[in-house]
Amino acid sequence: MDRQAATLNKDKMAADGICVIIPTFENAGTVADVVSRALQYCRDVIVVNDGSTDNTDEVLSGLDITLVSYPLNKGKGHALREGFRKAKEMGFTKAVTLDADGQHFPEDIPVLVDAHSSNPGAMIIGSRSLKNENMPQGNTFANKFSNFWFTVQTGRSLPDTQTGFRLYQLDSLGKLRFLTSRYEAELELLVFQCWKGVPVVPVPIRVYYPPKEERVSHFRPGWDFTRISILNTALCILALVYGLPSVLYHKVFKRR
Repeated sequence: MDRQAATLNKDKMAADGICVIIPTFENAGTVADVVSRALQYCRDVIVVNDGSTDNTDEVLSGLDITLVSYPLNKGKGHALREGFRKAKEMGFTKAVTLDADGQHFPEDIPVLVDAHSSNPGAMIIGSRSLKNENMPQGNTFANKFSNFWFTVQTGRSLPDTQTGFRLYQLDSLGKLRFLTSRYEAELELLVFQCWKGVPVVPVPIRVYYPPKEERVSHFRPGWDFTRISILNTALCILALVYGLPSVLYHKVFKRR
């Protein structure tokens, strides 16, 4: 995208009340580059420093952003919640979220914005290819595992329920009370949006996985899969007593 097109995209996002939220934890080596690239497409970028102990605040100094920072790491779910709250305080109605580790391409922000223009009111999901080069085997398994249970809980099918590259409708998020505070909160958010009858539209995005020796990962297989399993159990129970009846209600209501 050339400079003129990027400027037009900035104008469009500002007019539509869209900001960008980037949660970060110990990503000092990549976050400044990700933020700088995001600023080429959106004037309003909110970075949430989730208790990083590296020099994240230092590398972000001088960038034209809104920084939310706190001393203790509380998890990606908590960081997203703080970012959403700040965005609402600033008057935004929608937010694009992406990761700070360089996995996502900020250059794909217009892909989500264009999909939003064609699907107003929808939640837009940036879907990665599960066959991408260097994609960790554990990520592939976790995504397929999550996709299966998401379908059970909502009656919908999506190609990538684990992606953090999304466009949220802030008004549909309610009071921002999450069951979880770590990265599995993104699955929770997705499920509850479906239960509320919010349309979910997947769009293909690019993704970059560095060689294994260069990766910075906070994923702890044993503990994190345990938390995911507990969350899925809770969501399956809630699906029976609230979620699926709510989905049926919204379908019947919209037909009238």
